[in-house]
Amino acid sequence: MTISSSLNAGVSGLASNASRLATISDNIANSSTYGYKRATADFHSMVIESGQGTYSAGGVRTTTTRLIDERGSLVTTSNATDLAVRGRGMLPVTTEVAVGVQNGDVPLLLTTTGSFRTDSDGYLKTTDGLVLLGWPAEPDGTVPNFSRDTKVGLEPIQIAVNQFAGEPTTRMTLGINLPATETEAGAPGDSEVLAIEYYDNLGTSESLEVEFVPSVPATGSSNQWTMILRDSASGGGVVGEYTLTFDDSRAQGGTLDGVAAVTGGAYDAATGEITVTVNGGPIAIDIGRIGDADGLTQLSDAFAPVSIIKDGSPVGNMTSIEVDPNGFVYANFDNGITRTIYQIPLVDVPNTNGLMALDQQTYTTTEDSGSIFLWDAGDGPTGDIVSYAREESTTDVAGELTNLIQTQRAYSSNAKVIQTVDEMLQETTNIKR
Repeated sequence: MTISSSLNAGVSGLASNASRLATISDNIANSSTYGYKRATADFHSMVIESGQGTYSAGGVRTTTTRLIDERGSLVTTSNATDLAVRGRGMLPVTTEVAVGVQNGDVPLLLTTTGSFRTDSDGYLKTTDGLVLLGWPAEPDGTVPNFSRDTKVGLEPIQIAVNQFAGEPTTRMTLGINLPATETEAGAPGDSEVLAIEYYDNLGTSESLEVEFVPSVPATGSSNQWTMILRDSASGGGVVGEYTLTFDDSRAQGGTLDGVAAVTGGAYDAATGEITVTVNGGPIAIDIGRIGDADGLTQLSDAFAPVSIIKDGSPVGNMTSIEVDPNGFVYANFDNGITRTIYQIPLVDVPNTNGLMALDQQTYTTTEDSGSIFLWDAGDGPTGDIVSYAREESTTDVAGELTNLIQTQRAYSSNAKVIQTVDEMLQETTNIKR
């Protein structure tokens, strides 16, 4: 019994070291594989209860583990959509085949890094067919509140590389000085006219004409102007008329003293804004608050549009996309617009090493890993997303070669045990009666 147990222990030793050799060879083979997580083989002794004066060898068994929670070094690349997770959390991906079926349900796979580029349909995917998932943003760039404990809401990220975009003008700020001499008695009463370009809802250039008509008194100075706004998109129709009164005191001379609306939106003294409705919708115009030295002023004898600021832009072509550390995917256009189009969450599970390893450095959940939770990158326990980067393999080749030598020696020693037991059994069969 003792001799045969020694034989069995030697056989289990061979099998266990063969398993360890398999993990070592896999690690070395994937030492240059981005995102690869090394595997380890742990040995566990098996003890058989023995009687007094005797001992039976129980042998050894192994359990193999992939250390998914280990992180490799990040290396810099030249592609904006080469992504790596710095810290805890994993990128949500799915398979190209599942996306091609288009049945609305795609499997959720996890990975820590990937080189994603747009394919012919605009999907961000790797060369081996992994498609990046994310939450789609609304047209205004906001991302709705999706459920965090399910994959529902995640969609394959699809970039319309030939898309156009423009932004309508919704706000203006006028910094204009009106000549104080024009509101004095005897002034000619000539109007000052200024045309301001704005963009409508279709990105078309339109013009808002602002005319300032001075009020010339019989004597003294009125310090009063009438501001008339006309919209070219409405055929030159008047969209707002306001009576402006300026202060002539020593402390606040030249600043607005009062704004009265004849037509158009009311003047908001708290913000210094008026709102006029052009053909495409309302535009808020900041003309300055009462007593402020910015906005509209009346000083000296010169008409000076010193500062005209407005938002909006004409139609432009998309030039590039980028991903920020919080997982927001932005589309950049040649007219200067940047739009949020997706958000990539980071997926976390209670036991990362409990995930099931699949091909292409991807993983899926199991009972051991626990259920998923989707975090904003950089929030909670998760790290952030690094673009222009890939994660290297966690294999340490020098360490694996050392383990290889140890495994070889252990395998040879177990083989020697089997050889010795065989020789002892041979001696036993040679005993003569």
